[in-house]
Amino acid sequence: MMEKRRVVITGMGAVSPIGNTVEQTWKSIQDQVCGIDTITHFDTTDYKVKLAGEVKELDMELYFTKRELKFNDRFTQFARIVAKQAIEDAHLNLENINQDRFGVIIGSGIGGVESIEKAEQSLMNRGPSKVSPYFIPMTLINLAAGSVAIDLGAKGHVSSVVTACAAGTNAIGEAFHKIRDGYEDVMIAGGSEASITPLAVAGFASMKALHTGEDKNRASIPFDKDRSGFVMGEGAAVLVLEDLEHAKKRGAKIYGEVVGYGATCDAHHITAPLDDGSGGGKAMLAAMRDASLKPKDIDYINAHGTSTPLNDKTETAAVKYAFLESAQNVSISSTKSYTGHLLGASGALESVICIKALQDGYLPATIHYQEKDEECDLDIIANDAKVKDIHYAMNNSLGFGGHNASLIFKKWEE
Repeated sequence: MMEKRRVVITGMGAVSPIGNTVEQTWKSIQDQVCGIDTITHFDTTDYKVKLAGEVKELDMELYFTKRELKFNDRFTQFARIVAKQAIEDAHLNLENINQDRFGVIIGSGIGGVESIEKAEQSLMNRGPSKVSPYFIPMTLINLAAGSVAIDLGAKGHVSSVVTACAAGTNAIGEAFHKIRDGYEDVMIAGGSEASITPLAVAGFASMKALHTGEDKNRASIPFDKDRSGFVMGEGAAVLVLEDLEHAKKRGAKIYGEVVGYGATCDAHHITAPLDDGSGGGKAMLAAMRDASLKPKDIDYINAHGTSTPLNDKTETAAVKYAFLESAQNVSISSTKSYTGHLLGASGALESVICIKALQDGYLPATIHYQEKDEECDLDIIANDAKVKDIHYAMNNSLGFGGHNASLIFKKWEE
């Protein structure tokens, strides 16, 4: 059996509601900037939902030709931008690596929904001959990974993960195992989402999943007793994952290490999690087993923390299921209080935040937290960040369909 290889992070890229680079996003976290505001992407006059976490001031023409902008859905544009950011950050000379051992896994929950809506309008208003020949590739979720592979010449394992809001975390976990087990040397992995559209917002609103108030400071409030639904966000994030020896050989800067990944399914309900949290808890336990760690070793959890009544209560139960007597000793926050919920990209962005937390010894607060919920009675970092040297951070993601995914990152230490 092949010896398991160590997998390190050598580059990162991010576009989010609080910044169009990793550095901007992390500074906004430290400055407690909330990226949630009034929706500008479409007219919400007839909608109860008025708020979202939109990407702001991103000049797409710096990255793409007008033709590329026309024939790439927004979620694919985001993915291509953050992949280029990450490769540049990693100082990876693409001509000097084995392209056949260079892969891409990018997840999304919904993919090209904006393109679907526009194509439907063309069909209804102008007839079938006016539907763009680019319609199908613009909507396919795998085209984010495929387009990144074309941009960068990645000829190894290139695929997508579609596990709703767990997609970005699953993508990173699967890429981690591909390198750890010797199949690839370098992987770009993460998630992308652009679903602040009339149809997507209407769909989630009809499920009663979205917050309908207009106070942005009381909209996305994970674990707060007054939480009433999530706030839609958009953006993308990816990591450059690399075999440690491969990274050392080229003198790469190392941000951190991926040491554990666990994935489970509740097999219970298409949207609701198991009440006892056992599905999510088992994913956390699987990640800890994968990393040969115990609950007492985990210093910080970036929770899925969507700000829905059911998710936050169930995730609390999941942490208790996995951590037992250590559950009260691990610091927890949800950075969706800054960004809203990026659906399939959320776990990727929150992985970036975990890595920065390990690097800087800065544990982000859950901002705008006011009312304690007795059913969410863990060590929630509320309003004021913790400055603390930590060694292991866990990122949790839970998705419709009962998908649960957990990743464990380690502070880089030779």
